Amino acid sequence: MPHQVDVGLAMTLKRVASTLKSADIPFALGGSFAVYAHGGHSSDHDVDFLLREEDVDHALAELAKVGFRTEQPPEDWLVKVYDEDRMVDLIYRPVESPVTDETLHDTEQISVEAIYMPVISATRLMVHKLLSYSQHYCDFATGFPVARSLREQIDWERVRRETAKSPYAEAFLILLDRLDVVKYADRKVSA
Repeated sequence: MPHQVDVGLAMTLKRVASTLKSADIPFALGGSFAVYAHGGHSSDHDVDFLLREEDVDHALAELAKVGFRTEQPPEDWLVKVYDEDRMVDLIYRPVESPVTDETLHDTEQISVEAIYMPVISATRLMVHKLLSYSQHYCDFATGFPVARSLREQIDWERVRRETAKSPYAEAFLILLDRLDVVKYADRKVSA
């Protein structure tokens, strides 16, 4: 693995994953720890899990039973749980698209900190990253480490297809081409 992870966050990740597994709640590891699980470079300031909206209340109840503090923030696409001061996001609508069974099947079973769990695919990670860019948030520096470190695992044609409506994603993909990270398909781009 490219770097050491925060030991406290890793323990929290393991506690959440084992609790969700024990309760038979479908989930997938997402965010920076999913990048880490795929062998990529990431920062680790919190832990993200994806789950279906209909499973949120059950997940919160199960996690509260084992000592997590739960929070329903004003945002309407996630809930949060805390293990002491370590935050975990339980995301049910990333990038304005609900987590579905299809989302949860677009995973790989990977041993993360010695627990096998479903980890969102590198391709879906890149799609989510690119669709998070908007006129209010467009920090391409957050996407470059993911693109560079996972580029061989990413289906770039699928990324282009699933992000086609986003001019921010298109700009990022053109920049990757100009930097010789990943080719921007067969389309000619004028300078």
